Amino acid sequence: MPIERLIQKQQGIIEKLNVVYGEEKGHEIYHEIKKIVEAFIKHDTKNQADKRWVSEKDVILITYGDQIKEVNKPPLESLHGFIKQYMEESISGIHILPFYPYTSDDGFSVTDYFQVNPDLGVWGHVEEMAQDFDLMFDAVINHISAKSEWFQEYINGNAAYEDFFIEADPALDYSSVRRPRALPLLSPYATSRGTKYIWTTFSEDQIDLNYQSEKVLLKIIQLLFFYIAKGARYLRLDAIGFLWKEQNTSCIHLDKTHKIIQLFRDIFEAVAPDTVIITETNVPHKENISYLGDGSNEAHMVYQFPLPPLTLHTFLTGNARILLEWAEAISPLSEQTTFFNFLASHDGIGVTPVKEILTEEEIEEMVEKVQEYGGYVSYKNNGNGTKSPYELNIN
Repeated sequence: MPIERLIQKQQGIIEKLNVVYGEEKGHEIYHEIKKIVEAFIKHDTKNQADKRWVSEKDVILITYGDQIKEVNKPPLESLHGFIKQYMEESISGIHILPFYPYTSDDGFSVTDYFQVNPDLGVWGHVEEMAQDFDLMFDAVINHISAKSEWFQEYINGNAAYEDFFIEADPALDYSSVRRPRALPLLSPYATSRGTKYIWTTFSEDQIDLNYQSEKVLLKIIQLLFFYIAKGARYLRLDAIGFLWKEQNTSCIHLDKTHKIIQLFRDIFEAVAPDTVIITETNVPHKENISYLGDGSNEAHMVYQFPLPPLTLHTFLTGNARILLEWAEAISPLSEQTTFFNFLASHDGIGVTPVKEILTEEEIEEMVEKVQEYGGYVSYKNNGNGTKSPYELNIN
């Protein structure tokens, strides 16, 4: 039974909570997590059957919820019907890019994690799709829309949300922070307590959540179980490497970020063992695979980020040597983990993962060719006044 399995993992869960939040809070937070699990078990009636682990035969389609449209029919219903009719024998799963209400970034600035964008359909459409295919949901849990109820309650001085976001002093030195975008790290907002500078890793419309508050952690655990109840088999942890922030650090891949993912793994293994955690960290290979932990205690899958740019480089040069040498050097970490292979995502093709594989000249040649063919290039700040290519926005 799930509760019994959770109790078996109690010591390990509390130890992780103690590392993140201190020994005074560890037991208390564990009991709040147990309440969330009990509520999930009470209302989850799916009785999930055991599913096999993934293999190279699994093919997952990545798509926006409105890729297929029909007159007088919700797009999610049309998408499901199209895939079932034409692709059922070709794919095993569907990654529906964020289908929640949003304000920017093509869905990655979510206003309400618990709702389906009414322009796409309702939860029933998602649940019906989950009957036929393994679904991947985006857990966009590093940040939330500036127009979200959570942030608006913070703006208006609701004490329940006062520590949901990260207030920062713009006079301090943030040059050590790893930046994925060429945009300000801190953004000013008028609140009931005056102007506050808030941490915004990706944009002024994407407000970073403050995981130093256990209330945020508990809310997100509740959300992830909600997604599982609605049919998610894969939970894609978007931009997860930036989750925990500490002054005078890079604010990426921090130990407490890893501990929180390990905490998720412990809880889901006890309560929803068919759930697959996949982390999205557009970084060099060694950093990326750190999210597989010891092969049994963290993410089940990581994106194979070097594959898209190396494939592009191979086509552009007509030479597969570097691609082959890289591929031959890859080794599995354990039978409980694997790589999520892909050739492009909604973001395009990341460049950072091949910084240690290709030379700067080879990368610049790709950048120039992308622009020559009408593609775009996204840049990131380096913290020293310079910027460098981050993503190639082209197929």
